[in-house]
Order: sequence, then structure tokens, then C-alpha cells
Amino acid sequence: MQTIGPVAAPMPSISEDNALRQAAMQLEAGFLAEMLKSAGLGTTPEGFGGGAGEDQFASFLVAEQAMAMVQAGGIGLSESIYEALKERENDGEH
Repeated sequence: MQTIGPVAAPMPSISEDNALRQAAMQLEAGFLAEMLKSAGLGTTPEGFGGGAGEDQFASFLVAEQAMAMVQAGGIGLSESIYEALKERENDGEH
């Protein structure tokens, strides 16, 4: 009888890898956006402001600023999340 050896797990495709990295970046951007909101970024100044329109679109500005921070290197959270997702994906294949 012929024995069958273990089969190596297939390497994730570049698109799967990219999807994990994008998800990790989105999570870090969401975290940073919440921190920026807590720090008061996106609130209308009392003396001079754009009114209701500025209040409605301030969250978009904060979200874009957070994503720009992530793309510039962020705080390293997205890399940690990415590695955890990769490890979880690899554990699921075994």
C-alpha cells in the first residue's frame, strides 16, 4: 500500500492577501477616526463655523484624515491586525 504524505496548505493568492491588508487598514482607520473624534477633531468651532453642513460632513473629513494617517504608516495597528488575520487564516487551513 502506498502512503500519502501531508499536503502543504496552498499559499494565499495575492488578492486574498491584499484583501486582508485592506481590512486591517480599514480597522486601524476606524480606530484612529474614533480617537480623533474623542480628541475633538471634526467639531465645529464656536466662533466661526460652516453651520449644519459642516457638522454633517465632519465625519467624512475625520475618516479621510484617519485613512491618510494609516497610509502614512499609522500607529502600527494595521500590521498587527494583518498578522493576526493571516495567522487565523493559516490555522483554519490545517
